[in-house]
Amino acid sequence: MAAGPGSTPFSSAMRLVPDGPDRFHAELGATWTVGGGRAHGGLMLALLTNAGLTVLRERLGTDVPAPDPVAVSAEYLRAPVVGPAEIGAHVVKTGRTVSVVRVELHQGGTLMLSATVTAGRLPAGGGEPAWADLPALAAEPPPGARSTVEHANAVPLSGACEVVLDPETDGYLRGERGEPVVRGWARPFGEDPDVLFAVLAGDILPPTVFHLGRPGWAPTVQLTVLLRGRPAPGWLRLEAVSRVVADGWFDEDYTVVDTEGRLVCQARQIALLPRRG
Repeated sequence: MAAGPGSTPFSSAMRLVPDGPDRFHAELGATWTVGGGRAHGGLMLALLTNAGLTVLRERLGTDVPAPDPVAVSAEYLRAPVVGPAEIGAHVVKTGRTVSVVRVELHQGGTLMLSATVTAGRLPAGGGEPAWADLPALAAEPPPGARSTVEHANAVPLSGACEVVLDPETDGYLRGERGEPVVRGWARPFGEDPDVLFAVLAGDILPPTVFHLGRPGWAPTVQLTVLLRGRPAPGWLRLEAVSRVVADGWFDEDYTVVDTEGRLVCQARQIALLPRRG
């Protein structure tokens, strides 16, 4: 079921409750799961990024512009589940150009995720790149493309944000096999995408190995996201590609482009293949 009128489930999921210096409580909601009550990896990375930026803003003060995420790298040590979580941050370095903060997420006293947030200032955009090789996707989904709102079995998160699959790369929904490539579009319900949603967008499509006949939960082990710009309002265009699938592991490279055709996020992860049924 889609979000109700006026609701902003992504911003709500980013909510942090202070719990002492550089510490927060957060709630991992059922809306952002990938099955089995496991919290979505991209959502958790965005949440940790938000915590790191919040601490840096307080540490830097008002004399320095509010920091943007430039790079975020995380190790997924265990699979968090729906429910409360505790987040702590440790500032490694502050600077006028680059600052670094380490962030950890615990549940029940157990460390689940560890991330490093590198922060700075993203370009305002407007200039033409000297070189670009970006996915050839239209700015908006074509008529008839499968949306999570209408096809909740297509990808997770149908109640949290809208994800639409490119008809040329949704063959696994029809039981077809093909190359491990998935393209599509994503946007949050009730608001425009921001840099935190761009972080999430680097891990929002169904796993590419679904096209190899390997459906199911594909646990991310390590995920690194590079932010290249603040997204313009509207849809984000996405492409996920696997280069090698072997020995129980697979990689995914993401490219995220905004409605103006600007690269806003690149991501790379290594994950475990879903277990065979």
